[in-house]
Amino acid sequence: MEPSADNLRALAGYLLQTLSPEPGVRKAAENSLSSIEGTEKYPQMLLQIVGLEDTDLNIRLAASIAFKNLVKKHWRRTSETSAKISNQDREEVKKVIVSLMLRMPTALQKQLSDAISVIGGEDFPDHWKDLIPEMIGYFTGNDFNAINGVLQTAHSLFKRYRHEFKSQELWKEIKYVLGEFADSFSALFLRIMQLAVEHSQNKPILKVLFSSLLLICKVFYSLICQELPDEFAEIKLEPWMNNFHILLTTDNKLVDDDADDEPGTLEMIKSQICECVSLFAQKYDEDFQPFLPKFVDAVWHLLITTDIRVKHDLLVSNAIAFLASVAERPAYKDLFSEEATLRSICEKVIVPNMQFRDSDEELFEDNPEEYVRQDLEGSDIGTRRFAACNLVRALCRHNEAAVMGIFTAYINALLQEHASGKWKAKDTALYLISALAMKSKTTKHGATKSSEFVNVSDVFMSQCLPDLQAGVYSDTPILQADALRYLITFRSILSKELLVQVFPLLVAHIRSPVYVVHSYAACSIEKLLVMKNNEGQALFAFSDISSSQEALLNNIVAVLNMDCSAQNEYLMKAMLRVISFSREVIVKYQDTLMKELAEKLRVVSLNPSKPQFNHYLFECISCLINILCQHHPETVMSVENNLFPIVEAILVRDVVEFLPYVFQILSQLLELRPLPVPATYTGLFPLLLTPVLWEHLGNIPPMVRLLQALLQKGKGVVANAEHLNALLGVFQKLIASKTSDHQGFYLLNSIIEHLPADLVSPQLKDIFMLLFQRLQSSKTTKFIKGLLVFFCLFASQYGGPALIQTIDSIQPNFFAMVVEKLFVPETQKVSGTIERKICAVGITKILTETPAMLAKPYVSLWNPLLKTLIELFELPEDDSTQDDEHFIDIEDTPGYQTTYCQLLFAGSQSHDPLAAIPDAKRNLAVSLKKASQQYPGTISNMISQGLDKQCLQYLQKYLQDAGVTL
Repeated sequence: MEPSADNLRALAGYLLQTLSPEPGVRKAAENSLSSIEGTEKYPQMLLQIVGLEDTDLNIRLAASIAFKNLVKKHWRRTSETSAKISNQDREEVKKVIVSLMLRMPTALQKQLSDAISVIGGEDFPDHWKDLIPEMIGYFTGNDFNAINGVLQTAHSLFKRYRHEFKSQELWKEIKYVLGEFADSFSALFLRIMQLAVEHSQNKPILKVLFSSLLLICKVFYSLICQELPDEFAEIKLEPWMNNFHILLTTDNKLVDDDADDEPGTLEMIKSQICECVSLFAQKYDEDFQPFLPKFVDAVWHLLITTDIRVKHDLLVSNAIAFLASVAERPAYKDLFSEEATLRSICEKVIVPNMQFRDSDEELFEDNPEEYVRQDLEGSDIGTRRFAACNLVRALCRHNEAAVMGIFTAYINALLQEHASGKWKAKDTALYLISALAMKSKTTKHGATKSSEFVNVSDVFMSQCLPDLQAGVYSDTPILQADALRYLITFRSILSKELLVQVFPLLVAHIRSPVYVVHSYAACSIEKLLVMKNNEGQALFAFSDISSSQEALLNNIVAVLNMDCSAQNEYLMKAMLRVISFSREVIVKYQDTLMKELAEKLRVVSLNPSKPQFNHYLFECISCLINILCQHHPETVMSVENNLFPIVEAILVRDVVEFLPYVFQILSQLLELRPLPVPATYTGLFPLLLTPVLWEHLGNIPPMVRLLQALLQKGKGVVANAEHLNALLGVFQKLIASKTSDHQGFYLLNSIIEHLPADLVSPQLKDIFMLLFQRLQSSKTTKFIKGLLVFFCLFASQYGGPALIQTIDSIQPNFFAMVVEKLFVPETQKVSGTIERKICAVGITKILTETPAMLAKPYVSLWNPLLKTLIELFELPEDDSTQDDEHFIDIEDTPGYQTTYCQLLFAGSQSHDPLAAIPDAKRNLAVSLKKASQQYPGTISNMISQGLDKQCLQYLQKYLQDAGVTL
């Protein structure tokens, strides 16, 4: 596509239509853009539209977003995506994108900067050597819009260093970046610091300069997250630390933001500096030691002079985190060993920052979901309380007895305040007790080890239980939430007797009108029901909760019908656990539960917005289906009557988020239901062949499974060659992709197993040619394993002669190469009990029921193939892969698509297509006996003359165990 004026105008029109409020217009425009995204010069045209200053800004913004999304989807070089963006387009884009980005308004600059970071993540540094020289070329100028654009891009490009695993390749890249970037970056930092001094009274200039400093601090943090080269740490550290200290101790009202809720630029700079020096204290102890005292003093002063406004939360939490990182290091433990120091830290830092503020109470009432995320889920990493708790644990590491003595006095004082009517004091006391008591924890088990100085059970009985016994309608619901949080945290340490005693109280608090309280109660129940004892068995027996089961289910259903918790994931997860825990006992509630779940599904399908809730909802449905249909097959029709109208509506409306779940539920029902299969299932066949559905990676596994179930149970669904051709079209698409080729084999194996041979046979040569073409163009271990299983299943179903004949129809004597290059060296890599059994039976068929194997040119391969089969029986799986092989996981595939979230309770049952052959070794022995009778003397002579001693011993044992002789 040439970037002519007409083409640019047409493309701009499509981009404008993607902003239309009319879904039909918008969808049509998006489809049009998708159809041309692989066209030559399309990326360049998008960038041209972005740069047209006389064009509507909304169209330019749409073009920048379309370009960013194109890059995210197709820039990564794989055999399946590289063709979407040509090499010439790639080079042209890299030539112009940085300079274009720097000329654009902020909204466009952000989109292009994100695109640069994606391109850089793939091409930098090996395939984009000019990037850093081009970026640092702007550092010496005075256009701070351009400088900040470059810094934002550098931040986007380098921030992956914060979380990537160490590797030699990553180390080389960082060293290259520091060598090319560090000097100019440091010079820019020093120049901006000087400019800030010169313009200290000029508010507009200062705001620009401080925005640059914030970006510089972020980039600096990214660059030091991995190991620093010695020369950078030793020679270039001092100017950075000195100026960081200046910024940390700077107070300039001209750059301060008066807002109470949002941090200003100066607060964010100080916060980022605290993160940087914390990292230095942890990772670069020796290099940082000369600077440590002045930073401890500066951070301490900052903490005792910073007020409690929300805008300072991140700064304070990062400042406390710095003190914790210093306190936990053995080299600095003496700094915190004096009682006066510990008392001062407790009084001036820890207790004030653990207090329950008015802003916390507002969050509890006005945004309870966010409160739960912070308080229960661990997203409170940036909060004052989290940092204060970590500081308590850091101090206890080296001075636990002294810390306990000091803090116990404060805890007693707080509890006395609570006794006089100040409920917030008890909240603070419980947090402080929890911080002191917990010595180790895991996400799965909560606290796993507690301090010997704190009796966790006594605290629960004296401080938490009374709040839970106070009833659902309490004047202090926050204290009830605190009590439940304490229970969740220390559940692995509290005794089972105590947990069983408190369980009815948890059930009662499900009915609390307060979102946080009933969410915590639901979370408590879910976590208790999955606990294990020391023998790995469930801690709770059904008898422990049987008296509460009906009330529990009723309460969960009732609260899910409240507006505030209509999509509460904790409640739905608790329901899932109760259904799973109850098993067959749940049958008596089947009608009510299935109707409630179906109605909930109907409602949320109209506007899916809570992925976690939706997942647990589908898990509940699939778990209930499992229990009902396995133990009471007659209930399947009742389940279908409840679900099918809603499922049909989801399919008709194409609710993309729900399709992978719906296909799994349909597969599960079809696999569990008795024959015959109604038209409601067989009628899905045309829908499953719709090409657009297969474009979404998340749809592929459940759709393949549903097709397999239809092939297995819906006899006659694929009734003619046209239907088969459509199925083979799906197979061809799947087999071409490294991501989904295994799914292609699943589908192909079901075709071979379940469809009539006279229908499939005319297509066999084309199928085999496709497989060999893929093998030649892109061989992976995964593909070879799938190919071998298919060959062996084919031999088992159609016979060894048919396998050889089909392969040799492609090229004479081709089967010899297949045996030498695939069967003999690769069969040991096949994994899975059923897959290895299929290979064993298939190879047995080839050896014993294929006359061509006893004549030239294949007779010389008979013993090597028999040896391969015996090794398959006797040797462990070979899990090695090719040295240069890199599998592509769904999560690694470029671009956002609906992911496949497998439902645990909808998992398919293992299917053995050769169930009629229970013992593959016995089958070999019996088959050899039959072959030796058919060819007297031939088989026994070949074995005795061509098989090594070890294999011969194994084979003789198979014959002996089967009671046959050759």
